[in-house]
Amino acid sequence: MHEVDVAIVGAGAAGLSLAHRLSGPRFRARPRTVALIDAPPGPLRPPRRTWCFWEPGPGRFDAAVTASWQRLRTRPRTGPPVEGDIAPLRYKMIRSDAFEALVAGQLARHPAVRRLEATVEAVEDGHLGARVHLRDDQDRPRVLRARWVFDSRPLGSLPAARTTLLQHFHGCFVRTSRPAFDPATADLMDFRTPQPARGLSFGYVLPLTPHEALVEYTEFSPRVLRPTQYEAAVGHYTTAVLGLGELEVVSTETGVIPMTDAPLTRQTGASVFRIGAAGGATRPATGYTFAGLQRQTRAVAAALHQGRRPVPPPAHSARSRAMDAVLLRALDSGRVEGPELFARLFAGVPLGRLLRFLDGRTRLHQDLAIGLRTPMAPMLRSALELPFLPRRPYDRT
Repeated sequence: MHEVDVAIVGAGAAGLSLAHRLSGPRFRARPRTVALIDAPPGPLRPPRRTWCFWEPGPGRFDAAVTASWQRLRTRPRTGPPVEGDIAPLRYKMIRSDAFEALVAGQLARHPAVRRLEATVEAVEDGHLGARVHLRDDQDRPRVLRARWVFDSRPLGSLPAARTTLLQHFHGCFVRTSRPAFDPATADLMDFRTPQPARGLSFGYVLPLTPHEALVEYTEFSPRVLRPTQYEAAVGHYTTAVLGLGELEVVSTETGVIPMTDAPLTRQTGASVFRIGAAGGATRPATGYTFAGLQRQTRAVAAALHQGRRPVPPPAHSARSRAMDAVLLRALDSGRVEGPELFARLFAGVPLGRLLRFLDGRTRLHQDLAIGLRTPMAPMLRSALELPFLPRRPYDRT
């Protein structure tokens, strides 16, 4: 395969989602040659991940859903928990292994879409196409020509921003010796964790059975922790906060998601585009990415089907991004206490409406009503100062 219509670089959630759409039934009548380029096993291949999102009723990827919940709960630092039904929405969990298997099964039925294992060294843009320079599994240099290239690889560095926080987490799939979980209810944010000096932290519990769950410790803060600090934080949460007692750690996952108001470029050349987190699919204020990249890949597939220029659209509206910029600034400046802010929102807004707000699915008057539930003075001050703040590169040190 030396020339294709579409090359997808990276086989994470975004790359797999686009390949899945381009190998669907509507494309079998008008087949396009597609190459999904996956890095060989090693540091460049995406690690195993768990992705969560919410949607009403059955969805496109239900065959890969590990579990789902219609009841969510949040726990403030003190006081009773807030719990509610999010119908008609369901909160869904997909593990990357199951998602990859689902996509692989569909690709096997579509001969025009092939998966390649190679290391991409460069993407060279051109007026009527692009060249993907790669090394194959025998370490031989190759060139793949494509009319369109969609690059889903993580950015090497973050662009300049007024505010950049990191959502970093360490999670464990655990099995307890006694029934310890309610499989009908997921804990979205549990603020009974020790809070960092800057930002916020919370626990996250997705129960699978009375004895099994994904338990995570998450921080929104400027810097990641050392591995031993994550392990200690999860250990404290499972023992001192949840009181799980004797348990077995089945598997673990660790990740870092940038939460930034930096503008992310979706088009890097006449024929080269970014999708997924690198293309702005992550919601800056929450770190959720899966739903945003589905909107992007759905629009790209529709454009290719209709013969239009397949520029990925913004995954989130300008209004949503502006509100997120204010929230990030308020959190980073310390003007608002994150646990209190989110606890007020979950206590004062119906959960289903709040999830639609977090997904950018509410109207302006609903956004304003939700905004009134936040600490008005510090949020207003943060909004007024944003236009005067310079954008600075993220300092990794």
